Amino acid sequence: MLIGDVARRSGVSARMLRHYDSLGLVRPTGRSGAGYREYSEDDIRRIFHIESLRTLGLSLRDVKRALDDPAFAPAALVDDLIRRTRERIARETELLTRLQRIDAAEPSGWEDVLQVVALLQALGSESAGRRQRAALSAEVPVAALVEAALHESEPNVAGALQWALARSGDAGLALLAEGLASPSPEVRERAVQAIAEISEDAATVLLEGALTHADRAVRRRAALALGARGVPATVGTLIEMVVDEANDVEAADALSAVASDPAQAEAIAGELVHRLAHVTDSGARRRLTQSLAGIPGATADRALDELSGDGDRGVAVTAQYIRGLRAQ
Repeated sequence: MLIGDVARRSGVSARMLRHYDSLGLVRPTGRSGAGYREYSEDDIRRIFHIESLRTLGLSLRDVKRALDDPAFAPAALVDDLIRRTRERIARETELLTRLQRIDAAEPSGWEDVLQVVALLQALGSESAGRRQRAALSAEVPVAALVEAALHESEPNVAGALQWALARSGDAGLALLAEGLASPSPEVRERAVQAIAEISEDAATVLLEGALTHADRAVRRRAALALGARGVPATVGTLIEMVVDEANDVEAADALSAVASDPAQAEAIAGELVHRLAHVTDSGARRRLTQSLAGIPGATADRALDELSGDGDRGVAVTAQYIRGLRAQ
């Protein structure tokens, strides 16, 4: 079969077939009666093999090695292709994300586009100071703020990003909610921290859902934020935090906020007393006793009276000190 016929039937251009010939990838092995070189069936089969391997992203050099070297082992090459493909996907995903952020900013002209690009580059800078300044800019698209907040590890920059998101209201909540489902525990915790800084009702709803999250760190961060807002459903988690010495001072403060409702105060005091009766660790019992300091009402007063004579001196002294403060 002559080169023109092969090109028409295979879909490989005559120019590319000549290129394959020059590289030694596939050469016509037959001759026509007029002396023209012809492709045999084996040659055409090799052409299809070449095209199949090229669809995997192999270079022509690697294709030649694969077809000509009997000892060729494809495993290492396939691993390398997987790595390069992942890198390419990551680059293209990053580009797509950047384009989406620019589109979300609704630029009216190229100057606007260039300004958004400059801000995005600043958010990705190696300089923490530059990232912080960019976070505080009023022009950064909300989607870019969310993405940066979910991946920022420097505390000052993270704080600036959370402040900027809080200032934007509930605009970034949908994206932050996606962060709660991230496979990365660090991203999940940053997401709940950012949501906690937003005072909108929709943020409160998200945090209430996070109280049953599979990640304990997310549950606890949500409980601290909701407790400060007086949400009773946080009490169990907050007391658990006091027992475990996990942000126990913040947890006790949050319990005090919930206890501003007299009915809740009695319930919280009762739960603290119950835990005191079933916890044996001295440090945990002392922290539970300290938590009673911020709980008003008769139940807490009675508990402190009883604990003033507790067999654990640390607990007794703590209870006596709190009674003195409350008496004043």
